[in-house]
Amino acid sequence: MHFERDVVLLITHSGDYFTIDKVAEAVSKRGAQPFRLDTDKFPMTVQIEANFSNSGSNHKLEYGDCSLNTEQVKAVWMRRIWQPDLGKELAPQFQAACSSESLAVLDGFWDSLRGAIWVDDLQRISVAENKLRQLRIASEVGLVIPRTIVTNNPQQTREFFGEVKGKMVAKLLRPLSYGMQASSFFMYTSAVKEEDLLDAETLRYCPVVFQEQIPKQLELRAVYVNGNLFVGALDASEYAASTQDWRRGTKEALTWQPYQLPDKLIRCLDTFMARFGLIFGAFDFIKTPSGEYVFLEINPTGEWGMLERDLDYPIADAIADALLSKSPKQNSLT
Repeated sequence: MHFERDVVLLITHSGDYFTIDKVAEAVSKRGAQPFRLDTDKFPMTVQIEANFSNSGSNHKLEYGDCSLNTEQVKAVWMRRIWQPDLGKELAPQFQAACSSESLAVLDGFWDSLRGAIWVDDLQRISVAENKLRQLRIASEVGLVIPRTIVTNNPQQTREFFGEVKGKMVAKLLRPLSYGMQASSFFMYTSAVKEEDLLDAETLRYCPVVFQEQIPKQLELRAVYVNGNLFVGALDASEYAASTQDWRRGTKEALTWQPYQLPDKLIRCLDTFMARFGLIFGAFDFIKTPSGEYVFLEINPTGEWGMLERDLDYPIADAIADALLSKSPKQNSLT
């Protein structure tokens, strides 16, 4: 199959569903042609050819019965980049080298698409993924953030535990796994108990983020797309009080409700997104029993399918509009 009209490249993985299908459908409705690239299928199934000379460069991609020249790509949706699935036949000692080389080739392929509209640019995503930078920018634009320390010092951890009167949670700056199966070691935000501090000496192997535990009335997922905001709320009483992260809850136990953020908070989010130069972002907030909104983090490639599914929000349409817009609201990096 050859493409004859504007192509929107959808970067994802072979296990992705619903959100990728909704965006592909929305792109098609707008007269463009979606091309799904499952990054885990390169290099075993996807073929990439790059040619360079003093007269220019050219990149071609083949996946199944589809072939694509990067000059045809009008826009790119960055959903997920996964590690290559190299199968079990390749000897273990070669797996890491082949995986690294394949990802390097993909980096060059992304560079060949620099003239397209990206939602979002990979460098901007990388900058925004740093949770410590997120906290700084959030505070600077007027958002309330939890008291936070990042330390590998056991004594500082114990002192902070006392300062927040034992109401403390721990989290990682980066996920331990990019696969479908999450690790149980602080993969999600976890409450810290006093007996956990007996093992605090192990911090010398790895610093940890510690925050004051914020009392919850609601947990909010606010999906921002090119100036549009789609907010879902969870009643914190719906799942166990010991669970600090809604992502640990079972699918059946979570009931998303539509929610409207106050205008003042929305203006802060507009400024936050402009500082990072992002078109898309999935924010997590807590609304406390006293009515205060506390910023937790933003995921620049975060999940939103449950909000479109349960609340009928047109998020895929908003993403497609941003991809096919002549001038999405993208500002310079902070």
